[in-house]
Amino acid sequence: MKSRILILLLLVVVPGFLASAVCAYYLVPEWAALKASYQNYRRVSESPNATEKEILIAKTAQEIHRINCFAEGVGLLLGGIIVSIGIQGICILPPKPIDRT
Repeated sequence: MKSRILILLLLVVVPGFLASAVCAYYLVPEWAALKASYQNYRRVSESPNATEKEILIAKTAQEIHRINCFAEGVGLLLGGIIVSIGIQGICILPPKPIDRT
């Protein structure tokens, strides 16, 4: 019984938690970069003497950060789903093996 719990912990819960932690680690600085890039895009687009090329460059830069944040957020959520599947698997294990002799 304890070996089944240990297997679920090592092969499902811990990897899911690590995936979420890694994605969260990379999401935080990417979120800050997105905020800065979006502010730059707003500043450039509101400038009366900005060229179309400058606006497109600023827009593309903030879209790149937006896509990266989306990908890291999805990874964070998928890691959380994997953790919850592992915990649910541990919770529904029978209390002791059924002996059918």
